[in-house]
Amino acid sequence: MKLSIIIPTRNRGVVLEKALKSLLAQTLSQEDFEVIVVDNGSTDNTFAVVNSLKANLKNIRYFLEPEPGLHVGRHKGCIEAKSNLLVYADDDIEAFPTWLQAIEHSFHDEEVVMVGGKCLPKFEVEPPEWLNSMWSPNSSGERILGYLSVIDLGDDTKPVNPYNIFGCNLAIRRSVLLDACGFHPDGMPQELIRFRGDGESHVSKYVRTSGHKALYNPMASIYHWVPADRMTTDYFCRRSYNQGISNSYTAIRNAKGVGSESVMATSIKDFFQCLHSRSVCGVWGAASRITRGTALHIKGQGSLAAMESSLRCDLAVAYHAGYAYHQTQVRESPELLAWVLKPDYWDGRLPSLDGAE
Repeated sequence: MKLSIIIPTRNRGVVLEKALKSLLAQTLSQEDFEVIVVDNGSTDNTFAVVNSLKANLKNIRYFLEPEPGLHVGRHKGCIEAKSNLLVYADDDIEAFPTWLQAIEHSFHDEEVVMVGGKCLPKFEVEPPEWLNSMWSPNSSGERILGYLSVIDLGDDTKPVNPYNIFGCNLAIRRSVLLDACGFHPDGMPQELIRFRGDGESHVSKYVRTSGHKALYNPMASIYHWVPADRMTTDYFCRRSYNQGISNSYTAIRNAKGVGSESVMATSIKDFFQCLHSRSVCGVWGAASRITRGTALHIKGQGSLAAMESSLRCDLAVAYHAGYAYHQTQVRESPELLAWVLKPDYWDGRLPSLDGAE
């Protein structure tokens, strides 16, 4: 078994079926890969979808892990995998036919520990003009929009910053994932958002600081489903709010506690640091280009420029609110602070926080 594909999922049987069917067209032989579906407590037809494909996908296995959190599914997949090369994918992707073969070939270089490719948007409906502008190429001809987990770094295979390998299309050597102590919390339901962490960004940071090699291979690419309800400013602001929570989590771990600095001052400072991260810079950069009037295709369209300027402000407010919320929650709950400071999350059970919202 050369590769283990790990797909955590929850209540998305319709898109999961498309993802799994895209694996039937892979140029890599089915004898060389397995598919592990980890069900994070679905109440829809997820199990039936997996069961219906067993006749065509030779090495597909299903596991139920009802404890909430994307990291729970990711870790279960790592534990159950038969291969030492782990391929993580979201349940709403559709893979290029060359996806797995390109990943397997990329790992022939023993220095490579992480592999990714393009994550191209598959829009449910025609995107609004402001979103198309944000998905426009930067000065290097690359397109990065972290809020939708889509990225296109061109058609050349090359070493890449591991932060530019997104979790919906992330392959990694198991030994490196174990050395990084696994993933941090991610993918929490909104009612449990205080338990959110920095997800695969922690693993990317470990790969980078350890001097390991991450590789971008355009043949190892996928399409990422973007439904209509994600093409709204409300969705972008919710993502910004959640990014504030993630950055608060990271700041507390780095400081090994909640410092004395005020929540307001900390969150504003951290917001500007966050502008350089993959999750915000794509939106901020595109909005800045547009509001400066340097994008030719919107010349004279004041309404679009005004909307982009307004979105910049809304994103900043949402980010600050998320950061402040998390800081306050951690200050008020020793149990939540202990959760944030856990050395690893292989035991993904959540603590009980009485009275926490």
